[in-house]
Amino acid sequence: MREDTAGGGECREENEARLTIEEVLRNGAQRMLQRAVQVEVAAYLEAHREVVDPATGRQMVVRNGHLPERSIQTGIGAVQVRQPRVRDRGTGQKFTSKLLPPYMRRIPSLEALIPLLYLKGLSSNEFPEALKTILGEEAGGLSPATIVRLKAAWEEEYQEWAKGSLEGKRYVYFWADGVYLNVRLTQERPCLLVIVGALEDGTKELVALMDGERESHLSWAEALRDLKRRGLREGPKVAVGDGALGFWAALEEAFPGCRQQRCWVHKTANVLDKLPKKVQPGAKERIHEMYLAPTKKAALEGYEDFLKEYQAKYPKACDCLQKDRDVLFTFYDFPAEHWIHLRTTNPIESTFSTVKHRQRQTKGNGSRMAALTMAFKLAREAEKHWKKLHHYGLLLKVVQGVRFEDGLELKAA
Repeated sequence: MREDTAGGGECREENEARLTIEEVLRNGAQRMLQRAVQVEVAAYLEAHREVVDPATGRQMVVRNGHLPERSIQTGIGAVQVRQPRVRDRGTGQKFTSKLLPPYMRRIPSLEALIPLLYLKGLSSNEFPEALKTILGEEAGGLSPATIVRLKAAWEEEYQEWAKGSLEGKRYVYFWADGVYLNVRLTQERPCLLVIVGALEDGTKELVALMDGERESHLSWAEALRDLKRRGLREGPKVAVGDGALGFWAALEEAFPGCRQQRCWVHKTANVLDKLPKKVQPGAKERIHEMYLAPTKKAALEGYEDFLKEYQAKYPKACDCLQKDRDVLFTFYDFPAEHWIHLRTTNPIESTFSTVKHRQRQTKGNGSRMAALTMAFKLAREAEKHWKKLHHYGLLLKVVQGVRFEDGLELKAA
């Protein structure tokens, strides 16, 4: 009995300690945020210190008390902050805090958290309880109605992004793929057409994300025409994608000078799917050795050896490998430092793997637009953490048309 009592006491002490730490963190965050806002206001006042009323000599921009206290939802609960009010006597300008924009009620990280919870299958009514578990009791203010408003705002954000100008953009590489999602309220399975591009400075961007009718030629043609309507003048030097896409025919029409590279991850999976399980480990190793070979000659030798080994017993697997022979080894004509990027559609696969996984575990979103906006929000959050291409300085040479053989630059004679 004493042991139970002691254990209960330790538990209470632990809970009290945890609550104390959370309170300390919230208080510290509150003081830091309050101080940062005050510094921001002071800097604004200082910048306008010499703006005076010619008649009276009084400053035109001055402090004028405080705005009503605001509650900002953060990862450690609600933080209260009072923003100083700035009075402008006639300069025609208005102070707007960059730290606390008007109507801001939650930190941006919550914008990423909510789509993730949707992908776990939560409904709007379940959000308050889930967020209280994650963020504490103070998160209860995020009501179902608030979630609905957020979803509407995300749709507007997507529509604005989808119409954004691409004027002046120069993408050197494209990665393309189709991502299938489930929708609860329809029998349809929308296919999100996704394109990620690499700019000349090595930065990767989400270029296109639209709802298509499967991975058809018509859907991809419309997606690429839309990029041109938005101002994209030149196509990429090489595009990477799955062999099953209707993307390739559309690409030839939109950007006929673009080289093609089939994704080796997709190709490997498709070939192995046509082999018995007992044969797959050895075949997979042979395929890996093939596309990891240091030269195109060595890769083609491995390719021919694979066909000789498996053609007689497993012709379907070999046919699958043979049909894309001319576009499986394109990457050897580009810088070796970029091969790791060009052999697969990993920029898309890694970003949308969470979306695909959650869609398999749940019944999906309630509508096609909901599925699209959830994927959009997750992709945009992931985009913030995408790393630049290795040795991105070589991209300028690719744009300039410098030739590479087995990944090495060919010097002019």
